[in-house]
Amino acid sequence: MSIRLTTLAALALLAPAPAAAEEPAAPDFFAAAICQPPYSFGNARTLYEAAERLAKPDTSRLGGAVYHLPAPIARDGFTTQDILFAGSAFGVLIEGEVAAKLAETYHLAPESSHLFGASSLGFTRALPDADQPMKDMGLVSIVARQGPGLKGRTMLACEFVSNDDRERLEMFEKEQGK
Repeated sequence: MSIRLTTLAALALLAPAPAAAEEPAAPDFFAAAICQPPYSFGNARTLYEAAERLAKPDTSRLGGAVYHLPAPIARDGFTTQDILFAGSAFGVLIEGEVAAKLAETYHLAPESSHLFGASSLGFTRALPDADQPMKDMGLVSIVARQGPGLKGRTMLACEFVSNDDRERLEMFEKEQGK
């Protein structure tokens, strides 16, 4: 019995040490802002947890949490160092007032409403039906918005709007148009 325990102990000492838990790679925040992958509550949680590992949030602006990344990220000629969580939207704050350029790059159309985000200039595109992860609950869209509250930046985000919220917005706009 003691030979068996000694052999097991020796084998345990010779076995390689377990690898230290590796820090997960940061997700592609920019890709997430253009709905790659489409918005889901699970993706939002993964992004939020990654942001929490990288920076502390500034929750004093924009009605959400803004995380300033340690280094800038760029895609398609646009640069950001800030990511945003607001309601059921995840996005990045692009340097400059570039909503029209973002609309051209990502094939967005002018928003018919200025109530979402109270922007002075906004563009949107709902994802195709095949890419709508929660179609029975609402729609996921890519949005680009700029306005005075963003102070020289443009929000590019993947946004989920529930069917209930969309219906309320449409009713409100009809009442305002009377």
